[in-house]
Amino acid sequence: MSTPFPFTAVVGQDDLRLALLLNAVSPAVGGVLVRGEKGTAKSTAVRALSALLPEVDPAAPLVMCVGRLCRQKGQDLLLRAWEAILARVPGARLVLVGDGPDADALRTRATGSVVFAGAVHDTAPWYQAADLVVLPSQREGMALAPLEAMACGRPVVLTDVAGARESLPPGLAPRCLVPPGSPAALARAVSDLLLDPLLRESLGHQGRRHVLATHDVRHTAGAVTTMVGVVLLPL
Repeated sequence: MSTPFPFTAVVGQDDLRLALLLNAVSPAVGGVLVRGEKGTAKSTAVRALSALLPEVDPAAPLVMCVGRLCRQKGQDLLLRAWEAILARVPGARLVLVGDGPDADALRTRATGSVVFAGAVHDTAPWYQAADLVVLPSQREGMALAPLEAMACGRPVVLTDVAGARESLPPGLAPRCLVPPGSPAALARAVSDLLLDPLLRESLGHQGRRHVLATHDVRHTAGAVTTMVGVVLLPL
């Protein structure tokens, strides 16, 4: 669910009131056990991955990119970075979830380690199957994909563009933000995290706590209700 960003209310002729309401997601999106947890959680996630991508080795490092396949979303940049990622992390797999006008061009450029999943109704199982979620956008409004990924406890790597960087808590920026338009920086950040499972786990936990504290749709719904009440107050 997306909320207005920003929300603007005009009352009367002279009174302009502004309120900023951040995008929000349901915490239930991360309610399913996620890949990499101990015991039955890990086996449950492996079974989920096998159901989604039976051709992929469950032990392979898995990078997920969810979004419309178009220039704005930057999948072309990710494919340019992918060769360098494979050089450091042999056996890694990349899954592009979504469809769009650039699908055919991206398939032409992709290697055999890249899977095109197409459009899906429910993205949560795909986030939960991933080791790392990447959003290499050239521009964003207020991106939902990183919020959904963090709600699932997945670490993210984002390009440092407006509408994406705001989804991260400040402490994650050094590891999770890369300059836009730089395949080398993107490859380095993705590879570093794929090679460090403990860091990925820590970043995933931090991201989920941040989403629950700041981007929970229940909090945003309450803020909208409060704002409507303020707007309707007599002057």
